[in-house]
Amino acid sequence: FFIAKWKVNERGKDEMQYTVAWSGSLNVEEGECVSSAICIPLASQKRGWGGHKGWRVYLVVFIFFFFFFFTKNGVLLLAQLLNEDPVLKLKCRTYEIPRHPGVTEQHEELSILYPAALVTIDGFSLFQSLRACRNQVARAAASGNENIQPPPLAYKKWGLQDIDMIVDHASVGIMTLSPFDQMKTASILGGYNATIKSSPPAMSQYITVGVNPFTGFFFALEGSSQPLMSHVALAVASKLTSALFNAASGWLGWKSKHEEEQVQKQKPKVEPATPLAVRFGLPDSRRHGESICLSPCNTLAAVTDDFGRVILLDVARGVAVRMWKGYRDAQVGWIQMVEDIHEREADKGTFSPFGSLQGPCRVAQFLVIYAPRRGILEVWSTQQGPRVGAFNVGKHCRLLYPGYKIMGLNNVTSQGWQPQTYQICLVDPVVGNVKTLNVPFHLALSDKKSERAKDMHLMKKLTVLLKAKDPNPECLETEVKMLLLEIRYPAIRKQGLVNILASKKVPLSSLINIVQALMDNLKSQDPEGVDEGLLQLCENQLKLLQLYISVSKLNSQGLQPETSMTDDGLATLLRLDESEITRIKMLLENYKQENTRTSVHFEDRDTELPVRTFLEFLECEKEAIMVKKMGEEDSVALGSFFFWKCLCGETVAEDMLQTLETAGLRPQELLSLLLSIWLFKEREVLKRPQSVSYLHTMLSLCGMMKGAIDESWDIQSVSPWWQQMRTVCLQAENNGAALLAARVGHAVAASITSSLVEKKFSQPAAVNAGGMTDSWEAVSLDMEHWNLLLKQLDDCLILQTLLYSKLSNPSGPVPYLLEPLSRLSVKKLLEGGRGGIADSVAKWVFKQDLTPSVLTQARQNKRKESSEEDMEVENTSLICETFTELGLERIVELLRLAYERFPCSLESDILHSHCCWEYVVQWNKDPEEGWFLTRAVDHLKCISNAHVQHGISLMMWNTFIVKRLSAATYLIEKVGKVPKDRLCRRDVGMSDTAMTSFIGSCSQLLQTLMEADIGSDEMKAPLLDIEDPWMSVEGPTSIIELALEQKHVHYPLVEHHYLLCTILHGIMKFALKSVKPLLLFDVKGKNAFFKDLTSIQLMPSGDMDPNILSLRQQYLMKVVSAAVQALPQAQKTKPPSEEPPLNISEPAVDWPSLAFDLAQHLQIQEDVIRRHFVCELYNNGLDQLAEEAIFQVHDKEVLAAQLLVLTGQRLAYALLHTQTKEGMELLARLPPTLCTWLKAMDPQDLRNTDVPILTTAKLVNKVIELLPENHGQYSLALHLIEAVEAMSSS
Repeated sequence: FFIAKWKVNERGKDEMQYTVAWSGSLNVEEGECVSSAICIPLASQKRGWGGHKGWRVYLVVFIFFFFFFFTKNGVLLLAQLLNEDPVLKLKCRTYEIPRHPGVTEQHEELSILYPAALVTIDGFSLFQSLRACRNQVARAAASGNENIQPPPLAYKKWGLQDIDMIVDHASVGIMTLSPFDQMKTASILGGYNATIKSSPPAMSQYITVGVNPFTGFFFALEGSSQPLMSHVALAVASKLTSALFNAASGWLGWKSKHEEEQVQKQKPKVEPATPLAVRFGLPDSRRHGESICLSPCNTLAAVTDDFGRVILLDVARGVAVRMWKGYRDAQVGWIQMVEDIHEREADKGTFSPFGSLQGPCRVAQFLVIYAPRRGILEVWSTQQGPRVGAFNVGKHCRLLYPGYKIMGLNNVTSQGWQPQTYQICLVDPVVGNVKTLNVPFHLALSDKKSERAKDMHLMKKLTVLLKAKDPNPECLETEVKMLLLEIRYPAIRKQGLVNILASKKVPLSSLINIVQALMDNLKSQDPEGVDEGLLQLCENQLKLLQLYISVSKLNSQGLQPETSMTDDGLATLLRLDESEITRIKMLLENYKQENTRTSVHFEDRDTELPVRTFLEFLECEKEAIMVKKMGEEDSVALGSFFFWKCLCGETVAEDMLQTLETAGLRPQELLSLLLSIWLFKEREVLKRPQSVSYLHTMLSLCGMMKGAIDESWDIQSVSPWWQQMRTVCLQAENNGAALLAARVGHAVAASITSSLVEKKFSQPAAVNAGGMTDSWEAVSLDMEHWNLLLKQLDDCLILQTLLYSKLSNPSGPVPYLLEPLSRLSVKKLLEGGRGGIADSVAKWVFKQDLTPSVLTQARQNKRKESSEEDMEVENTSLICETFTELGLERIVELLRLAYERFPCSLESDILHSHCCWEYVVQWNKDPEEGWFLTRAVDHLKCISNAHVQHGISLMMWNTFIVKRLSAATYLIEKVGKVPKDRLCRRDVGMSDTAMTSFIGSCSQLLQTLMEADIGSDEMKAPLLDIEDPWMSVEGPTSIIELALEQKHVHYPLVEHHYLLCTILHGIMKFALKSVKPLLLFDVKGKNAFFKDLTSIQLMPSGDMDPNILSLRQQYLMKVVSAAVQALPQAQKTKPPSEEPPLNISEPAVDWPSLAFDLAQHLQIQEDVIRRHFVCELYNNGLDQLAEEAIFQVHDKEVLAAQLLVLTGQRLAYALLHTQTKEGMELLARLPPTLCTWLKAMDPQDLRNTDVPILTTAKLVNKVIELLPENHGQYSLALHLIEAVEAMSSS
């Protein structure tokens, strides 16, 4: 058994190869040999890569009359004896979708031909039985269980009568006679008195070939014979050796393990056949039929005989319709091709009664005949069609035509099936190849359609010729011309001409010759029969080719360009003074410098536009040539072909424009192409100042072309010609080239308009002073649009230069890969709203990560001359030195220029607001970058107007902060300590480190919001203004406008949230444990959290619960203790000379002072926290800081008592825990009361035991100073002084 697999051949290419899947012996008993075999593919319920995944069974018939079903691995599935005669032929029919409702749906079946009988097995029954047998075999191989019985097998058995010998057969399927045929048959069989049924009966038709009759037609009425049912005996491969015949069932089976008696082989029972007489046939006593092959649509059949003939039968009528001679031992098969409906083309003048030529797909059938004696394979069109193909093959081949596909499909499952079988193939055993046939559908067309088929063949030949690798130009032109002229159909000829013009291989000269030859051929024909569309296409393409040649000649002149222009010449050309020229040159130089640093530039290759591309861009419309709608790249390519040589001075502009105008191109399209190449070649244009002169010349010539500026144009209105140019400059993103183009356009427009005005008012009646004054006022209307555009382009160029600039020595973490800033244009700024300019600068500030001080310094540089105080000059010089180190001088200078051009749009508060918003937006995208939010708060603090600051703060809180802060609060409340990183990422969306920074920034944000709320009562809201050139700006509402619309907040509610943020920040900062922040507030306080800050909420008032006060005091003491512990650690880890990196360091927070402030808001005595602070400082050995902090304590007596204990702990550690000889002697001399007191002290509470005794002596003196004499421990303090003095003296 062979199966197909994809393998790599010797050349390294994939090819289908047939490999042996299984080989071995199949016979059950000795002496058996195979008499017939067939392979049946079966559908599977599973799906594979090519649709449904199927499996195969092999039906093998032995000479002992049994037939067996095997799998591809040689495993026996079932076996049966249906007749005691040898099997002659096996044929199969599978399900096909009916082409239209009139076709009867055919059922699947397997037919087995015997010498005098025909057995048909129902396909559905066979499919179910084989599938059940396969499953049972798998179970038996695994467990040996054979209890499950497959469904019975349904079959019909006919005894064919009135025929001498049968060699082959064909099962046509179920058919229904037409009423006429029904009446004809009834009258022949029953005579004059015959009766017929109202509906024609359904019959199964069978055709046999053999002897007397040569061809016999049998018809079996449906229902005349009940199908025979038989049980299937399972066959397991592992038990083949014990196979015995079962006399009871007639099937091959095996006894169970429990049966010990021996079963003897008995003759199986065979069911009798139902007689079926031949209805009619083709009587030819001398002719012996050899084979019959039914067509795929069951309408025709091909029969071979021993006379070397191939006869074509009409199955429905039972007559021979065609005969082929000279095909002895022929093998036949069929190919059915379906028309591709998308390739169907309506003929000119064809009328369709249905109104549409797109009907159902047509089907063509071709008969394939293999003549082995001649070694030829022929393909014939049926029924009366010609031979459409012939191939020389070997004389020992075998033509395989199964006539079926996949068994087990129905009208539902067959919809998504992709056939994996071949219709027909030729096996060559000599070479070892399997070849398939593919016949184009159009070969079945006849009559006038054959011309179209020939044309399509010529078209394919032309396509192959144009795709050849290295064709000879002369031969290529000759062959292409010959093929094109041979094509008859105009539509196909037109398609061929289009393909020739689009080919890369055909040179320009050959294209002209081919088009000219075709046009001459058309003109030589009868004018009435010539296709006008094709003739017009030839004329148009010839015109475009001539234009291409003319432009190419002009571009190849190679003139020497002029030398560089002087500033005076440029000023005269552009009608500007020298100062203005100097200013423009400076702006362009800055722009060119920053643009060069920003972008990577690849050198342009000056390649000529291919002729096929040129033809794609243009189309002819009557006498004019139109430029098709195309993208920017195509416009640049065509503009470069027309005008770049002119802009470089290598081609005479007058000649080029005259050629284009003569060809029929409109001046508006030429202007668009000229500006597109000018803007695209910005880098080259800025390097060549003389190109401005060439552009001036070309614009002047274009303006004087017919159709550019109408002579009847009213000078009091805007010129459409110049408006087109202004629109292009308005939309251009190459601001340097756009500014130059606008300057040149302004100068040319002024010149042309002046000449038109002088010409219009040159009549004697109009020459007076008043008339000239009126005319110049009218001219200024159009010039006003130019002046406005020039100001806008100047501003846009300065702004774009700023956005191109970068830090030369960046310090700190520059924002990670951010999408590049979009290039600006005047149109974008006009559509960006009032905040569009500030928003663009804010994005640039974020990308460069500039601190607010840089933005402020650029404004101070502007007013530096007015500052006269020495201190300010000193500070300014220090800042300038810092900027020099960071490489900021260039950026500060560009910022200053931008501030001058946009005093309103880039006002300090507006810019800081947009920068703040940009940073917080970027932080929201990546909350891990906590310093984004820190920098946003820094910009927020720089906003001077309280109304703006209040609105931005509130918008930040509502949009980005409150949701995350709420999640963080409830997470810390749930855990009761600093959450782990995993929990922080799950609930808050950031790491634990980022969450600490986030909560600190929230505290600063709320503090800024409270300050802004207070300050807004003392100042007015700002008046938003905009620069004059940008008054027409439209677009979304700016951030500032939204901020000013915000409602005022409820101050106590903001303060309430500020307390919560500060508490959370302390927990996260110092990793405090056993602290739940919401337990520090009562029910009202908890309910007020995370509500709208502008709403009025019930706030805590009156005396607080003592338990809550106790928790608050514990929290504050923990914060103070942690802050004091962090002081020496910070000093050790951070040397004074080392500064934290810019951008990452959090703002320094004085936590002890913050704790004192919190104590006031949390109703805790501030003095308690201050005393605890002093004690913690002494406890950590920071005696000097503690002495300074003592002055802030009010109740010094209590503090002295606390410090006395701490002093005792220090002395106890020095005397008792060190246990030196001197210490023991000193301890013996101390008073017993003091010794007992010292032994009661626990020095383990000391965090710093390495304190000098002299420092401790100062502490004791401080305690004596603070304790009143009437205090109970005053005498103990005096003893401590003596002990300390003794220790210090020793």
